[in-house]
Amino acid sequence: MSKNEPHIEEDERLLVKRLQSESDKQLAFDQLVDRYKEPLYWHIRHMVKHHEDADDVLQNTFIKVFRYIDGFKAQSKLYSWMYRIATNESNTFLTKKAKRLKLSSQELQDHLTENLKSDPYFEGGAIEYQLHKAVDALPEKQQLVFKMRYFQDLKFKQISEILNVSVTSLKTNYHHAQKKIKKQLGSY
Repeated sequence: MSKNEPHIEEDERLLVKRLQSESDKQLAFDQLVDRYKEPLYWHIRHMVKHHEDADDVLQNTFIKVFRYIDGFKAQSKLYSWMYRIATNESNTFLTKKAKRLKLSSQELQDHLTENLKSDPYFEGGAIEYQLHKAVDALPEKQQLVFKMRYFQDLKFKQISEILNVSVTSLKTNYHHAQKKIKKQLGSY
């Protein structure tokens, strides 16, 4: 536990209390959005790949957070709960997009990654593009764990809280993902 974590937890509890209070809800929600929009955006962006789609999913995530905050029981941390919503919204978005385009989930991932080349918001070079291709070739669970750990630098404990999976299982998935990615990127 870091020195700042108890302060953050207390601050989070106060924010949840304000979010669940009718008199302070909108102001507290604005503060919540300011605090979490960037990390949630990047979490979503790594899943759905494109800026416009990430913005749409982020908006849907915050709508759900606002709608269901009164039912939040603080059995998990607020950020874990929101990341779980963002993950579910991203997965729902990708499932619907795959159906609409009549593609399998893997074909959709390949399609989205291929389109990164022409995405004006993608700032990565050839190596980062190859990394995305390698990550997208992983099984779904390994992809998610790798993206959260590598791109967002989340701790395994945080990922465990978000995905409701044991730390041991996450570390195993991450280790296998790393090995597969290194093998696929061998020439880079």
